[in-house]
Amino acid sequence: MTVLVTGASGLLGRAVATLLRDTGNDVRTLQRRPSGLEGVDDRLGSVTAAADVCRAVDGAEAIVHLAAKVSLAGDRSEFRRVNVEGTRNLLDAAERAGVRRFVQVSSPSVAHVGDSLAGVGAEPADPQRARGDYARTKAEGELLALDRSSADLAVVAVRPHLVWGPGDTQLVARIVDRARRGTLPLLNDGTALIDSTYIDNAASGIVAALHRAEHVTGRSYVITNGEPRTVAELLAGICTAAGVRAPRLSIPAGIATAAGSVIERVWAVRPRSDEPPMTRFLAEQLSTSHWFDQRATRRDLDWRPAIGIDDGMRRLAEHYRRTRA
Repeated sequence: MTVLVTGASGLLGRAVATLLRDTGNDVRTLQRRPSGLEGVDDRLGSVTAAADVCRAVDGAEAIVHLAAKVSLAGDRSEFRRVNVEGTRNLLDAAERAGVRRFVQVSSPSVAHVGDSLAGVGAEPADPQRARGDYARTKAEGELLALDRSSADLAVVAVRPHLVWGPGDTQLVARIVDRARRGTLPLLNDGTALIDSTYIDNAASGIVAALHRAEHVTGRSYVITNGEPRTVAELLAGICTAAGVRAPRLSIPAGIATAAGSVIERVWAVRPRSDEPPMTRFLAEQLSTSHWFDQRATRRDLDWRPAIGIDDGMRRLAEHYRRTRA
């Protein structure tokens, strides 16, 4: 197929584009800077610019939409412009161009309303109760995409959870940096049980959804390794792989939530380019369980994760050894 991948300059988008290319597809990308991938057709632009989107979509048979504004803070209108209106631009262009398959890459946060998620499936996206502007706009974008599912356009939403791996400049790099500076606390001793997804598994799950789109159109699926670990264990594994001390300081979740509320107000008044050290959403993510029943995902997408958490940690450690050499 000729597949358009948005957001291919990011870790997950790059992995998806690479996998599609390596399995014989013609891959086209759309993002604001070059993807850096050989053998793909980069179309520079933004999903928020309708003209850029139309040029990128023309001639494509399928779309994997990963481009998004991902942050713990920022201008609310910018989240909406990218995560909702950008998705709308792609869907409009896809319908006009006769695209047959559309994978909306979403997030489990679209259905997280503050309580623990223990062994659940892909609960309905809930923009009204989702926590934070990122989660709310991703929920709107997911519902918008699924609503466009039709006999002509098969749409499936996938929600990879806590994607990590070598070269990750978001989750892994931030954990390592804060651990190195001694500013990475555990909340409630880090006992909350959470799922995560090694990068190769997240990419293969998304590609599986693309291939199965016509059979599962209109549905949402959470993608994880299916190996829940405590927050403390997962953070310790990443820190050990990077050669830094794992966090030991623990603070009550209630204190972290209160601090996050204050920090959010400060960031709103005096915006900064860096990520806030704590927010209410982050406090919830670090103190509530969120692990998911993967039976429907594996059955319906005909997919299994190939790389376990422990193997992934060994690969991450090898990456850090190479970069330090």
